[in-house]
Amino acid sequence: MSVQIRLATPDDAETIADFNQRLANETENLQLDQNTLLAGVRFLIEHPDNGKYWVAEVEGNIAGQIGVTYEWSDWRNGRMWWIQSVYVHKDFRRLGVFSQLYHHVKQLAMDDTQACGLRLYVEHENDRAMATYDELGMSMTDYRMMEVVFK
Repeated sequence: MSVQIRLATPDDAETIADFNQRLANETENLQLDQNTLLAGVRFLIEHPDNGKYWVAEVEGNIAGQIGVTYEWSDWRNGRMWWIQSVYVHKDFRRLGVFSQLYHHVKQLAMDDTQACGLRLYVEHENDRAMATYDELGMSMTDYRMMEVVFK
């Protein structure tokens, strides 16, 4: 199976929004507002200084995606790349699609002189994802996340 990784374009926005909706439903049993979700995906595609999406194609079909947003770290004087919106369509899971997306993004971050690392959020109960991230060389931190949501 040949996987091609490419930067997402505006034509991919609806598929990415659909995958994000599936992700929210599968991982948190959430139904997101489709208009807000699509607008958020389009914003990121149109404003790459805030982040980017990449898609994995198999035989012309989008099989998976990965997004990155950026956070400035004053401690490291660099930009932390936050992995977001990881999703692989169920027909392409356990075939290495995510690993290829991850390695692609990791190499881009390593080539970026401002990048200082990669981070991501993972659900406490998502043992399969944590095992995958561990196999890819990521490690669990001691931090817990807290938030106040306005929207």
